[in-house]
Amino acid sequence: MSKDEGSEDDRSIRIGFLADPGLPAKMAEQMAEKLADVLSEKVDDTVRWRVSVRSEPLVLDGHDDVPLDSIARSASAEEEWEYVVALTDLPRRVGRRPLLFSLSKAHRLAMLSLPATGWIRMRAHVWQAVVHLVDRMTAEDPDRGRGSGAASQQPGHRLVTFASPVRDVGAEYDMDEYLVLVGLRGRVRLLLGMVRSNRPWRLVPSLSSAFAAAAATGSFGVFYNSMWNIADALSPLRLSLISVFALTAMTVWLIVYNGLWVSPRQRHQREEAVLYNVSTVCTVGIGVACMYVLLLGVTLTEALVVIAGSVMESALGHPPGLGSYVSIAWLASSLGTMAGALGSSFEDQAAVREAAYSARERERRTKFEENAEKHRETRGDTSG
Repeated sequence: MSKDEGSEDDRSIRIGFLADPGLPAKMAEQMAEKLADVLSEKVDDTVRWRVSVRSEPLVLDGHDDVPLDSIARSASAEEEWEYVVALTDLPRRVGRRPLLFSLSKAHRLAMLSLPATGWIRMRAHVWQAVVHLVDRMTAEDPDRGRGSGAASQQPGHRLVTFASPVRDVGAEYDMDEYLVLVGLRGRVRLLLGMVRSNRPWRLVPSLSSAFAAAAATGSFGVFYNSMWNIADALSPLRLSLISVFALTAMTVWLIVYNGLWVSPRQRHQREEAVLYNVSTVCTVGIGVACMYVLLLGVTLTEALVVIAGSVMESALGHPPGLGSYVSIAWLASSLGTMAGALGSSFEDQAAVREAAYSARERERRTKFEENAEKHRETRGDTSG
């Protein structure tokens, strides 16, 4: 009996996930548990799908890109994979255009950039992209039967449902298919995806000294009735402006003090540097905002426990309500956040950088800074 005539149990296709450590590996592990059933339902139900995962850093080459062909070939040989889908949290480009995925049928591999899937419904977007990529890669596999699912019949339709700011640029750059983000919406989606990959809420535990300084200053405000009178006299708009100023001050301080800002020296690096820097501002800003919300909760609880209503009434001249306690905690938290910026000076810079970026983002930024330094040295030698 020939291979094509074998039973369904004899006909199988082995798919391998090659994922960066961190979020890509976590998503790959979660998808691997259900992907076989999804592929049977949406791609081909006449073949047995076998899915496994391997997590390892996808090392950058001298061009700041991933040499996927050699990495995938090595992993395929060791794992006995027939097709490889690589997941990375690195933002990738084709020329100046952000890249969502690339696919090569000849090499039986595809690579998906998680940041390009955006923040909103990231998991759903990744699922749809992976199903599409597997369908396209395996379309001519001899083990594929004739009874293909909806994804095989309409490969482009499912992609359109989540990829409105993208464009298929076809068989360019030695690949069978590239999908790039286009226009302002595409760049915004990439930016949000980069921030999501950095997981800014992880910054809070690394700001323990800053939080301690902020909490101490906030407690000082809660205990003194002069602060009560000021908070009671301020409007919500003015309190909001004070909060924005405090959050901005701490965000700027963390970025400058810890060297998180990158400065391009070459013209072609400027667009990439802008993307990195905006991503940094968003990541650190969200992390600081998370710390602020936590501080506000602690300060409000402290105010409710410590300040007796009768004492506050004698200081304010009117019966206090919940709004009075909120205003005091709000102002105290804002002042505490500004003090926390100074407290952050005691944090380990390496720990802050590690918390602010994913491992892949740190690697890319390090290479970016090294290239900028080499360019400065080259210019210095030339001028000398």
